[in-house]
Amino acid sequence: MDMRIEPHPLAGTIAAIPSKSVAHRLLVLSALCDGITDLTLSASSQDIDATARCVTALGASVARTRTGLRVVPVTVAGVRREARLDAGESGSTLRFLLPVVAALGKGARIRCHGRLARRPLAPLDQQLAEHGVDLRWEDDSTLVVSGPLRPGRFDVPGDVSSQFVSGLLMAAPAMGGAVEVWVGEPVESAGYIDLTIDALRTFGVSVETSRELSGGQAMRVYAVAGDARLRSPGSCTVEGDWSNSAFWLAAAAMGPHPIAVTGLNQLSRQGDRSVMAALALMGARIGRASDGVLASRDTPHAHDIDVSGIPDLAVPLAAVAALAPGVTRLRNASRLRLKESDRLASICDALCALGGKAHVEDDDLLVEGVEALSGGTVDAAGDHRIAMMAAICATGATDPVVIRGAECVAKSYPTFFDDFRALGGIAREER
Repeated sequence: MDMRIEPHPLAGTIAAIPSKSVAHRLLVLSALCDGITDLTLSASSQDIDATARCVTALGASVARTRTGLRVVPVTVAGVRREARLDAGESGSTLRFLLPVVAALGKGARIRCHGRLARRPLAPLDQQLAEHGVDLRWEDDSTLVVSGPLRPGRFDVPGDVSSQFVSGLLMAAPAMGGAVEVWVGEPVESAGYIDLTIDALRTFGVSVETSRELSGGQAMRVYAVAGDARLRSPGSCTVEGDWSNSAFWLAAAAMGPHPIAVTGLNQLSRQGDRSVMAALALMGARIGRASDGVLASRDTPHAHDIDVSGIPDLAVPLAAVAALAPGVTRLRNASRLRLKESDRLASICDALCALGGKAHVEDDDLLVEGVEALSGGTVDAAGDHRIAMMAAICATGATDPVVIRGAECVAKSYPTFFDDFRALGGIAREER
């Protein structure tokens, strides 16, 4: 599907969609705990559906309710042997469930789509292998895993995906012994590990954290006791999503009118909550409200921002930088190469297609602000965040913008273009 966007500013108030980062965690823990859990989840996405589909394949029951999902765990329904899981293109689903499947000990085949099979599993795969797990690729899209995964000490570098650490922590109560995850400092995306710790606490499991030295290396240690057991809270709510809300806040920083996003927890552990600080550094006006955030354009200017811990924010921040005087440098962005697309390349391609100026230097993304973006055609490259970036750039362009493959927004935000129109955007499907 192609989407044609006519230049028109956005304005108004929109409710944040549920956080898929939180939803993944609560779904996995609901499937492993001791009783039924009701999740309040006002909307889903392809990635959330992938996790729900996978825990169902393991033996849990996930049923839609009026307010969200009811999960009957595998401990009640029984774990299926040699389950067949379909992770879609969801990196979180794969990285969270690999150690979980291994800890349950029944084995599984996990099907991966798109670029997911090419996204790195190291060093998680080596750590799993050292603790009794056999991993092998049956073909170019199917990963075969068998356990059981033994407890003990796991060592993970701090500059890899925090999802590796989160997956091990969520699997820990199923391993039958004490688990310690040693992570080299500095820890990238540490806020998302904290998000996992909060989710585990909701299900009655405490994670003790400390700092230690190992071979002269500073390490952060996450420990789960051997007698830890997941207890259903009965019900819990998936909070609003900062990652996708960042696009509306960025649109406000680029355009003439303010935009408010409601339903955002200002004390959230989501790392992308730092979009408020990043936009403020780039000259936007950010106001905090009791139920969300209000953003508006003030005095835009370039800034250097380290995105190593907030890689998903590089996309909306690049859009803002495209119209900010000076050269913005988004530093330490190497992980963008390993997303649904090579985002370092696809961000540059999209902005340049619209008359912007962007290029890559080593692991940094440099965006030079221009007075105005032109219209043009953008290939979303199968990447939901590139499609959303192109849409908000189009609102202030001089001519219409056509986004090729715009349906990819369904991966994280199926109603993105509905909400775009609700804020005054003009978008029309072209098939």
